[in-house]
Amino acid sequence: MALTIPSEFRDLLQKKTFASLATVMPDGTPQVTPVWIDYDGKNLLVNSARGRQKDKNMKPGAPVAVALVDPDNPYRYLQVRGRVAEVTEQGADEQIDRMAQKYLGKDKYPFRQPGEVRVIYKIEPISTQGM
Repeated sequence: MALTIPSEFRDLLQKKTFASLATVMPDGTPQVTPVWIDYDGKNLLVNSARGRQKDKNMKPGAPVAVALVDPDNPYRYLQVRGRVAEVTEQGADEQIDRMAQKYLGKDKYPFRQPGEVRVIYKIEPISTQGM
């Protein structure tokens, strides 16, 4: 059953908080990547490009975990366990530009590669734990 992010931790999603995204490799081993994080009021959003390891691991229904550490207080954090609810290319270019504004202060994502296809992964929270 999906749940919402606790209100006392939603500020972490507004700040320039880097998240650690844990996915599962095809052989069952964990893979962790630092990512920019967004929130649509229901799901956590991660943006990546087709063909990367995250893309290969984050199929609909795949289990994931996300850890967010408060950049102003490293002893305050939120862990979210969930599943990939949706994978979509729709709106992904615009969303990565918004994330570039948030994290880099730039209007456009400056690391785009020729032919790159951006993707949004919507992560449905199933459980949360914070301190």
